Amino acid sequence: MSASDEPRRVHFQSPEYLVERLDAVAELFDTDRTDLLVEAIRDYLEDTADSETFQELVATKYYDDQLEFETVKQLVGTETAQRLRLLKADLDDEPLDLEAPEDVDIYDDNTTTVDTSDDER
Repeated sequence: MSASDEPRRVHFQSPEYLVERLDAVAELFDTDRTDLLVEAIRDYLEDTADSETFQELVATKYYDDQLEFETVKQLVGTETAQRLRLLKADLDDEPLDLEAPEDVDIYDDNTTTVDTSDDER
């Protein structure tokens, strides 16, 4: 068992009817309240972490320097956190000042000119 798997006592208050229902379910499954709570929390966190809305919120807060990388890893997992770190580094970099190649016609002379004077920007 790693240090992060060590049990930690948590105290919280809950409406009595929820505790009674939880106890009834625990009795039905021949388990205890703690096991059911831990399973419910684990399921909720996994479902939340997989949510696109949640991942977008984490990314936004990370890009805005409101979340540290280690927190992002806890929230969305190592692989996604690494991807966000790479994207953030890319966003933070200055754009490359490169001249367009002159010896290649990437449009094969099929260019269109757009009049932007009427745009409502």
